[in-house]
Amino acid sequence: MPRLLLLLPTTTYRAPDFVAAAQRAGAELMIGTDRPQPLAGSLGGGSVVLPFDRLDLAVEAIVALHRRSPLDAVLAVDDQAVELAAAASHALGLAASPPAAVARTRDKAAQRRRLTEAGLDQPAFRVVQGAGAAARAAGELGFPCVIKPTDRAASQGVLRVDDPDGATAAAARVARIAGAGAPLVVERFLPGEEVAVEALVVGGRTAVVTVWDKPDPLDGPTFPETLYVTPSRHPGAVLSAVQAETAKAVVALGLTEGPVHAELRLGPGGRVTVLEVAARSIGGHCSRALRLEDHASLEDVIVRHALRLPMEGVVREKPASGVAMLPVTVDGILERVAGCGRARSVPGVTAVDITLSPGSRLVPLPEGDRYLGFVFAKGPTPADVEARLRQATGLLEVRRRPPGAAAAVRRCAR
Repeated sequence: MPRLLLLLPTTTYRAPDFVAAAQRAGAELMIGTDRPQPLAGSLGGGSVVLPFDRLDLAVEAIVALHRRSPLDAVLAVDDQAVELAAAASHALGLAASPPAAVARTRDKAAQRRRLTEAGLDQPAFRVVQGAGAAARAAGELGFPCVIKPTDRAASQGVLRVDDPDGATAAAARVARIAGAGAPLVVERFLPGEEVAVEALVVGGRTAVVTVWDKPDPLDGPTFPETLYVTPSRHPGAVLSAVQAETAKAVVALGLTEGPVHAELRLGPGGRVTVLEVAARSIGGHCSRALRLEDHASLEDVIVRHALRLPMEGVVREKPASGVAMLPVTVDGILERVAGCGRARSVPGVTAVDITLSPGSRLVPLPEGDRYLGFVFAKGPTPADVEARLRQATGLLEVRRRPPGAAAAVRRCAR
């Protein structure tokens, strides 16, 4: 029986899906967490607490664990642990992307530099420290531009600015989010539609699983993720260019094994620009919108690849599918989300999953990094799926109270 160490940050949405995939693969499961979790044992295996923020100590602990009972794979499910998984795999002699390559995906400045050096089309950018330097860089690069931290995910801390006054205020705000002394990236804003690529890198070769359309414009000032729909409706020539640029970026960054999630912009004149590549699969619960022809999940593919188990051809199922992420748009305390029953009754909607609990603090972007939940749908065409997701999300109503007020106790109501 293969033995898998699954690294699960306390804040992850993704534990159940990866645990279920490991069980379907017949793996003996060990859970690695960043702090003690009373329910870790209920996930189906033993557990160990690891200092995710101290890479050297965490790798030592994993090596010691391996000596007691050999591991066949170390797999991270979210950004917070991908560097640890790569470093531990390297120390144990397990197949994985080089730790330095994975580290580049966690540093937006290092990633932008490497992609530029490799000749990939990239926006003009500067890496600076301090709000004043960021505001000056924005003026030098020209407006509109984007200011962001180097190490945040889920669009946290990312702001578009259109003029000098806006740059000064935005730079100060982003600097507060990034933390004292943290570097900031300032780059020209690229107009155009966004797409995302889900892929698996095997022996340095990028195998694309699917391309997601993002039908909502992402033009700022903040950049919340909303709709993901697949298959893409873009012409074949565009999709070929998207896949080719993703593969070039994977090579440029030095990734050789495991899942990747890439974000790209489609600009005027056929311009395709890789915005970012993550050494993990799509975040949140979004992967539940993707199923393969054999009914396998994306997590099944990732786990089987990590364990070097046989895999059939990775082909997406025929029906179109999609997910609506529900961004937090107002500050306050969540009381409940009304209308879930009506949303579930929309034809084609397969699930409405509210992930924030009543009493949770609602923090919008750019300071926040959490979503209210997810709505899933299937249909005969991508246009049908998009329409069903829009109809369902339009039926949801967030009930909140001002910060500091007592919270209600109902998660979701009709």
